[in-house]
Amino acid sequence: MTATKALKSPQKGKPLTFRPLTLERWGDLEKLFGVRGACGGCWCMSWRLHRAQYEKQKGARNKAAFKKIVATGPPPGVLAYSGAEPIGWCALAPREVYARLENSRVAARVDDKPVWSITCFFVARAFRRTGVSVQLVKAGVDLAAKLGARIVEGYPVEPKKDPMPDVFAWTGMASAFRKARFGEVARRSPFRPVMRFEVNKR
Repeated sequence: MTATKALKSPQKGKPLTFRPLTLERWGDLEKLFGVRGACGGCWCMSWRLHRAQYEKQKGARNKAAFKKIVATGPPPGVLAYSGAEPIGWCALAPREVYARLENSRVAARVDDKPVWSITCFFVARAFRRTGVSVQLVKAGVDLAAKLGARIVEGYPVEPKKDPMPDVFAWTGMASAFRKARFGEVARRSPFRPVMRFEVNKR
């Protein structure tokens, strides 16, 4: 994947670049996520596991499981960098990879078309609310397209009040997906639309 130039961060003043997560960049993900694995030992495994299994292996076991996924490939997401510093993450994969997503009522399949799903974001605190998520969505679509995706979906939140606490926005904000030219295709909850981007219509 070719690095994509994006906005300049008002905090750092450096252009952002975006790279697929490979084993060679695992250390960058560790640095970004910190000892808590981004959130309570998740290590981006929440959507991939059924709830009981996820709770059982929070922390080090989730970390080891996700590292194995990275080592096996294809890249399960995109890292954003400011200079050499990792400052953001966007997870994506074919929908069927995400066990909990497949069992979700709110994010149930819209139809039988094969889709790739963008499921999670994590942005370093100093870079939040600066448009990084929009750029991560676009970089995620670019990677998914190169890996063969024709439709990319997201399952963001659309709260009554904006801004909302960051902890509740880990699937992304609907406004960010709209800015990345995703369209709403279903809404089974007032605050959780299903949004799509068709690669061949770019």
